[in-house]
Amino acid sequence: MEYDYSNSNFNNSNFMQRNNFQRPTGKYKQKLMVLKRNIREFVHENAALVDELEEIQMNIIIKKEERKFLLKKLCEYEPQVALEVQNAAKDGPISRPSVTHISSNNSVSEKKSKKKVHMSSSDRRSSSLKSRKSSSKGRKKIIQPVPVDHNGKPIFPIELGRLTVHSLGEVVHTRSEFHTENAIYPVGYVSTRIYGSLKDPTQKCVYTCKISDANDIPRFEIASDDHCPPITGDTPDVCHSLLLQSINDSLSLNVVSTRPRGHDFFGLSHPTVLHLIQSYPGVRRCANYKWIKFEVSKNCDMYTDDNDAGLSYEYLQRSINFCKYKMAPDVLQRPDDFLDSKDNLVLF
Repeated sequence: MEYDYSNSNFNNSNFMQRNNFQRPTGKYKQKLMVLKRNIREFVHENAALVDELEEIQMNIIIKKEERKFLLKKLCEYEPQVALEVQNAAKDGPISRPSVTHISSNNSVSEKKSKKKVHMSSSDRRSSSLKSRKSSSKGRKKIIQPVPVDHNGKPIFPIELGRLTVHSLGEVVHTRSEFHTENAIYPVGYVSTRIYGSLKDPTQKCVYTCKISDANDIPRFEIASDDHCPPITGDTPDVCHSLLLQSINDSLSLNVVSTRPRGHDFFGLSHPTVLHLIQSYPGVRRCANYKWIKFEVSKNCDMYTDDNDAGLSYEYLQRSINFCKYKMAPDVLQRPDDFLDSKDNLVLF
């Protein structure tokens, strides 16, 4: 039996019209469209805020580094400011009381301020001297053990971190020019240190520091292995200052402070070196030198070198990269240790 499609209620045209029929937009669909539009706006606004925040953080970092650089320059021209900065660094950060604490103890602070006004200048000086003496007594000069031979003499070369001592020389106690209050200049003293080359400060170079006798006056010399003329002077600070100035001149940038630290560069202020020099005969006869007591480290703790761009090759490179980045931040890549704060400063 065949089915009669002509008599059926099925109509193909009506079925197509029913499928193509679009229902009017309901209130939930309108809400969904509004939510999608708001999400897109919030995403774009969030991206703009993130970019603005990153730019502000970068400006803050740059301003902090500029402030450190300006403070370093101010310390070079104003010795009093340098002393205040050193004293503040020794005392540590000053804890500032909160506003609620000030308001609750207002009467107590007024009484203390009245007492401070009546304090005389002599009392202030005596209290500052007492604090300095107590801080100096609390510090210990700890040295690391040095290998010695069967006669008890140190075995050279002596590796002391970034410093290597090849000879301690001989102490000249008969002439006051060969020692000061805090250092002794033995004739024949030789030490080496790795630092930036004068030709290309980005390359490593071995500097040899020597002390010799020139007409009964100590002569200090810093010679490099890159075939540059040696730097000579009457004091270690003069030699070190000329070296740092030559580094800046070769780069045409002020990447390092020219404030000298000659005794540290030569190694004359290293506790282990001072202890070994003091063990030499004749040191007790040095009239100007003040004897220092040392304590040998039982745990073999190593002496930590200062993270100064004028002494360390690694921190010199960091200072060079930072200065180059400041000159062209849009072209050069930001250094990886740009956010480092130990610095310490260290940069400067």
